Amino acid sequence: MNKQIFGAQMSLRCCGTTAPTRTAGPCWQVYVTQWGLVGEWPTFTWPTSAVIPTVEQRQAALAVLGFTLVEDAEWEWTEHAGPDYHPHPVRVLLLAGVKVRVLDEGAA
Repeated sequence: MNKQIFGAQMSLRCCGTTAPTRTAGPCWQVYVTQWGLVGEWPTFTWPTSAVIPTVEQRQAALAVLGFTLVEDAEWEWTEHAGPDYHPHPVRVLLLAGVKVRVLDEGAA
């Protein structure tokens, strides 16, 4: 079993996203931070909605990406001001993070 620990982060893409597929409005994305280019990180995008995905939906998305939470891991939430380069007023954004590991072979 691979015991390497990674960080997974989830954020609301307020203006939609172009990767891995284009969305026309706000959507939540979860991605696993790794070495290499950001565009190569495993990423899951929920359909366009500002509704926060449930814990179960987050775990299912991570499983699709081949990851699971490490034992006793809990999602931690932070808030920060959105970037000032967006065409709308700056707003508070939520960012969630959790420690994950690669799923055991055959566990997906």
